[in-house]
Amino acid sequence: MDPIADMLTRIRNAQAVGEKKIKLPASKRKAAILAILKEEGYIESFDVIANGAKSDINVILKYFQDRPVIAKIQRVSRPGLRVYKQSNAMPTILAGMGIAIVSTPKGVMTAKTARAQNVGGEVLCVVE
Repeated sequence: MDPIADMLTRIRNAQAVGEKKIKLPASKRKAAILAILKEEGYIESFDVIANGAKSDINVILKYFQDRPVIAKIQRVSRPGLRVYKQSNAMPTILAGMGIAIVSTPKGVMTAKTARAQNVGGEVLCVVE
């Protein structure tokens, strides 16, 4: 099971039926991806809620004129086929209108930031 793909699928499914909030099992990588989505304006907010040994993440999705802000969110690298890119080969999504989220040795960041810092890494997902 791929937890990042599960998170992206939950976001897609919730937006397909018009849900405002979703609840996910927490992890540091998911929180880092959601922080980027919030910073780039794709989601309203998210909160990590501690429930004893397990933690959950509550995500508030963003809509504009009753349509989801995220038109497409897709997993690129997966457990069966990892996709790594060098800094000069980072993908550009919709001529800069979308983002690619990359896991680098300096942390999870957008492809644009990775290109600026001259670091490569694993392309986790793309958002349009």
